Amino acid sequence: MPVDRDLMRRVRDLDEFDLRRLLIFVRGLIVSRVGSDPGHVVEGPEGKVTYRQERVRCGRSNCTRCPHGPYWYAYWRERGRLRSRYIGKELPDGGPG
Repeated sequence: MPVDRDLMRRVRDLDEFDLRRLLIFVRGLIVSRVGSDPGHVVEGPEGKVTYRQERVRCGRSNCTRCPHGPYWYAYWRERGRLRSRYIGKELPDGGPG
């Protein structure tokens, strides 16, 4: 099924923040349908953890430097729910990269 041209135009018009939100949403759809994640995946004793770098907005109306980052976040599934945790500017030893 071809992608609607109007949809493609609207995606092209999104700013960086909204494009990243869309990317996270699409990755979530891929994971739910295919069962694999295109991010950095580490298999450990507690299960599969995916590490991603993301840029975030601080929420201040007068901020001229948004988005900030990139910052590392860890994602994993716990009882069927997607969980995340802020890691920091750099990954600790033992992480990908």
